[in-house]
Amino acid sequence: MRRTAVLVSFLAIPAVFAFGQPASTAEKVDVSTYLSADAVPAGGSIQLAVVLDIKEPWHVNAHRPTFDYLIGTEFAVQAREGVIVADVRYPKGHPVQFEFAEKPIDVYEGRAVVFLTLRFSQQIAPGADTLTGTLTAQACNDQVCLAPSRVEVVVPLTIASAGTSVTPANAEVFSLMSTEVYERPNDGQGDLAGLFEREGSAVAFFAIFLIGLALNLTPCVYPMLSVTVSLFGGQSDTNVARVFLKAVVYVLGISSMYTALGVSAAFSGGLFGSWLQSPWVLGAVALLLFGLALSSFGLYQLQLPYWLTSRLGGQTGTGLIGLYLSGLVVGVFAAPCTGPPVIALLTLVGSKGDPMFGFQAFFSLSMGLGFPYLILGTFSGLLGKIPRSGPWLVWVERIFGVVLTGAALFYLLLAIAPRHSVLVIPVVLILGGLYLGFLDHSGRGKKGLQRVQWAFGGVCIVFGLMTASSLATPGITWEPYSAAVLAEARDNNQPVVMDFYADWCIPCLELDRNTFTNAEVIDGTKDVRRIKVDLTHFDSPEAEQLRKQFDIAGVPTVVFMRGDGVEERGSRIVGFVPPEEFLARLKPIVQK
Repeated sequence: MRRTAVLVSFLAIPAVFAFGQPASTAEKVDVSTYLSADAVPAGGSIQLAVVLDIKEPWHVNAHRPTFDYLIGTEFAVQAREGVIVADVRYPKGHPVQFEFAEKPIDVYEGRAVVFLTLRFSQQIAPGADTLTGTLTAQACNDQVCLAPSRVEVVVPLTIASAGTSVTPANAEVFSLMSTEVYERPNDGQGDLAGLFEREGSAVAFFAIFLIGLALNLTPCVYPMLSVTVSLFGGQSDTNVARVFLKAVVYVLGISSMYTALGVSAAFSGGLFGSWLQSPWVLGAVALLLFGLALSSFGLYQLQLPYWLTSRLGGQTGTGLIGLYLSGLVVGVFAAPCTGPPVIALLTLVGSKGDPMFGFQAFFSLSMGLGFPYLILGTFSGLLGKIPRSGPWLVWVERIFGVVLTGAALFYLLLAIAPRHSVLVIPVVLILGGLYLGFLDHSGRGKKGLQRVQWAFGGVCIVFGLMTASSLATPGITWEPYSAAVLAEARDNNQPVVMDFYADWCIPCLELDRNTFTNAEVIDGTKDVRRIKVDLTHFDSPEAEQLRKQFDIAGVPTVVFMRGDGVEERGSRIVGFVPPEEFLARLKPIVQK
């Protein structure tokens, strides 16, 4: 404990003077760059070596620092059209014991080389060109630490026409990759890529399947659950094998759509789930859900025209092809199901540039996402074994109708008044509870069912009132993003939390209502600049520039920046997290 306190005090020393003159990390680290060939053909790739020559007796922290409050060495290529960073490898730090530390600290001394693999688009123009990157590092010796520096690095290169042969260069520098130990950055993508290298494709694709399965713990699956139960709960087929086959076809439809949208986002650089920004798409989804809801209320029997149903495999339109098409539609609902592993997979697929690999990866992910619906569809379909005229089944169908109505209202409000869409939850719980518990007459003459209705309706109303109360809870006060606000925070050495969101993003709403209303989160961020970045219209020039600048592949994404304006990469959040995890991610920038 005593040594830890000494270490913190040591790092806090404003040691920026050497021989009476201001000193900075940039003066202690010389940076040079080397390319693996004399040119790179359009559509090809090239390796870049960034060489750090660190002056004695100084050192810089390794990319993965020993303590979370240390500033790791990082090299980032400025985003630009037609260039993808396919791989990054940092040298493994070597441990050095300092008197002020409890245990050895991983550092770079002398010479350290960072290797990158860059992939270029077929459409990039041939000729002389440059890439710009930024090195972030902090130099220390056994007595003092200098202020962190961001060193801009310009890399000149020549782009040749597609198919042009090139001459290898700087073989001595790039031979280090095979003679020294290198590691990928700890950003998820490296973990997935390393999994393919260490364990092989079979194990890696199974791991991706499990990641997809874990996505069912996110709020984005609510509409998928209601539609699945509605589709299969209304069928009369009681043959287990046939119902299971139908469920398989339905899940394949979900997987096909999710895979197509995922691969498209990975290769286009678009925001995953961004198609849900369109009011027309949202309106169409709401209309579909309303149609299913009215059918559950018994107003009509959903049935497509005979000439079409005869080709789809059944009179009710729920034959194999019909269920596959339904799965395609439900696959759109899965769009907001994102998290750090999904974003890492998007990056990995985009960097590899292999459509077949992209298909296999996202298909494995989507099959994991759809696996619970295979079970749900099968057992929902077996509801047909209950007599269809029975009051219990009629009441269950009414529950499906209320849930589908709520989902339809949610998507409709996302299209016309997204800020108010969260109000659907308490309204549907309260009104649905009144209807299902006290106004619906399915249980008339059935005392057992009637008691269940009363209890169910009462519980829904209570939860609805509790939810309405929670919505009134004040949350974090945000200010809208502007470059001036960010620059002002950096000038004042003030940490920043940036929340990238979209109105159509369900996990964004969950984050706002559950995490950002927490008293500890509000108190913990009171001395931090809190900025909201609206990516609802993802294809606007402003949103595209911000996505590239901050490397945003999905929403919600929360970025934590230190007082010097450098992101704390290890704290970045993608997807919904509870208050406890948010506070843990916040701690490094507050401490520094």
